[in-house]
Amino acid sequence: MTAVIVEDENIASRRLANLIKELAPEIEIAGQITSVENGRDWFRNNPLPDLIFLDIQLNDGYGFDILDSLEDHPPVIFTTAYNEYAIRGFKYNGLDYLLKPIDKKDLNSALSKYRKNITGSSLAMSEDKLKHIKNLFAKEYKRRFMVKVGNQFNTFNVDDIAYFKSHEGVIFLHSHTSKQYPIEYTIDQLEDILDPVHFFRINRKFMVSVKAVIEIHSYFNSRLLLKLNPVNENQVIVSRERTSNFKKWLDL
Repeated sequence: MTAVIVEDENIASRRLANLIKELAPEIEIAGQITSVENGRDWFRNNPLPDLIFLDIQLNDGYGFDILDSLEDHPPVIFTTAYNEYAIRGFKYNGLDYLLKPIDKKDLNSALSKYRKNITGSSLAMSEDKLKHIKNLFAKEYKRRFMVKVGNQFNTFNVDDIAYFKSHEGVIFLHSHTSKQYPIEYTIDQLEDILDPVHFFRINRKFMVSVKAVIEIHSYFNSRLLLKLNPVNENQVIVSRERTSNFKKWLDL
């Protein structure tokens, strides 16, 4: 049984390959592809694998572009940092859809689905099932935050927030008008409840709004240095492992 990984980030590709080896040692990784161009070339010159792990957004296009170049293709497990492509993905014989960073349990579940399907049941997806999947991804994201101002409580619309910053264990909401207020959330929680189209977690301590990013500079060790509005007193740096997805996020 063979599989191909299409992923433009080497670290993510190696991690996925190691997880597959651990969870499904019967699957041989026949290729690790890093771009649309390389993918088209690989599929022209190699037999079809039994399974494809496909990152949707690549540096030179979309994983869908590779599938569109094939007359037929095996089941696909999509891997991506964004969920807005979910429904399109399932129309490509998508077996599952994993959001990065890929959780080991989620990958194991996807592999279990693959094993069940190769025993003989059809991969064809009914309209009812497609509708059910669409409802799963139609997530409602947080629109307002309640903050304490003196002895009163005020609400902030998400559109009024420039970024969130962790300082000494407390998360602060920073508004576009340069005001800041402590809130009772963690960065991990914010990453789950905020719309990923508008907010991005750039490192362990910062989650920024696209509206707050006014300048981007290259920084050593493959990182990025940001200038935000309102200005933060400390350097705001996109971590190396998040740099590639940050660029894709800005290019949505």
